[in-house]
Amino acid sequence: MELICPICHLPLAQEGRSLRCGRNHSFDVARQGYVNLLPVQQKRSLNPGDTREQVLSRRAFLETDSYAPIVEAVKSAAQGHPGPILDVGCGEGWYAVRVAEFLGAELTGLDISKEAVRCAAAKYKGHRWLCGTAAHLPIADESVGVLMSMFALTMPQEFQRVLRKDGIFIQVLAAQDHLMGLKSIIYPEILLKDKDSVPTLEGFELVQSTPVRFEFTVEGEQITNLLSMTPHFWRISAEGARRLEQTQVLNDTASCVVNVYRVKR
Repeated sequence: MELICPICHLPLAQEGRSLRCGRNHSFDVARQGYVNLLPVQQKRSLNPGDTREQVLSRRAFLETDSYAPIVEAVKSAAQGHPGPILDVGCGEGWYAVRVAEFLGAELTGLDISKEAVRCAAAKYKGHRWLCGTAAHLPIADESVGVLMSMFALTMPQEFQRVLRKDGIFIQVLAAQDHLMGLKSIIYPEILLKDKDSVPTLEGFELVQSTPVRFEFTVEGEQITNLLSMTPHFWRISAEGARRLEQTQVLNDTASCVVNVYRVKR
């Protein structure tokens, strides 16, 4: 998978511990092994994306394998499709690494959070980890075989640009009834809104859509870790946090949809 400069879009080449383009824009490889390809003009805040605390909470929860059925569904969707893999919004890398190992494919993970890719690079050696934005992927045209987006943003135009004609886009979205147990604790009232879990994407056609629904149980600090990896982390009230802190065991249901798209021919 060829990388391009996020500033001028020329190809990037490795020069020692740096990536450099023909216009001499240079990006250093960090000590942990990731590369920051997020120029300041593409940031909306000083430190966008998840914090280190959120990243470590997500890793701690995912490593309990509570969400193993989700990654198994993604592996099934990706079976038979060659890489390379690009995971956009990769977080700390738990999903993408397991899919890459299953396919035996080259993996590039990208996230807007520097803390996320730093964490991924420190643990999962032998893969490429980039700090960047889905809105301006530092990836050459038609160079991705399997593109993943796990509970993350979908940017159809950019995704269509980087996917090969024979490539697939695997999108995982939360369903309306996802984590109702958690929601019932942290919110005084649950307002159900219409949620399109199988969206129509411009430039893509839907190949298949598979619902994934299963029960799981978490205890102690893993309950807080689960909250930290959801959007509810930013919305919880002081009263909701107090109720969650008093919860010792959480029996909940994960409910999501695994959509597979391909570029329209």
